[in-house]
Amino acid sequence: MGLVFLVGYLLSRRKPARRRTYAPPRPHGPYPGDFRGTVALEYSPNPNGKADPGEVVWTWVAFQEDPSKGKDRPVLIIGRDGTWLLGLMLTSKDHNNQSRHNANWLDIGTGAWDRHRRPSEVRLDRIIRIDPRAVRREGATVPRSTFDAVARSLSSLHHW
Repeated sequence: MGLVFLVGYLLSRRKPARRRTYAPPRPHGPYPGDFRGTVALEYSPNPNGKADPGEVVWTWVAFQEDPSKGKDRPVLIIGRDGTWLLGLMLTSKDHNNQSRHNANWLDIGTGAWDRHRRPSEVRLDRIIRIDPRAVRREGATVPRSTFDAVARSLSSLHHW
């Protein structure tokens, strides 16, 4: 009985294991700023470990107000700008609900990019440049119909 008590006591005093924090890869060099102009939208997903238009990937996204800071988040790849990928941020926060309409956000439903399968929205008014080396992983491919709806909304909002 004494030995069982002693082992229990020693185990209870053990410090909990420190949780490792994930440091996402960041782009090499300074962020050149968000993309301005007309995007040549393309749908060419290829689950090969590289980010392609039509796929949702996880990557570092710079904050608009301070590009030296940002966070890891899901992004829908919509095209390219030279060596940069172009993408739109996703969120599970509801910006475009029934009580108010916000043309800068579009509901795209659920997908494997969110492990909890929460409904997602894509932000249309900010087109982000993404260093392909900073893409952490492919999350999913959006259906062609979803990509086409995003393309139509982008074209309408930006007057392309």
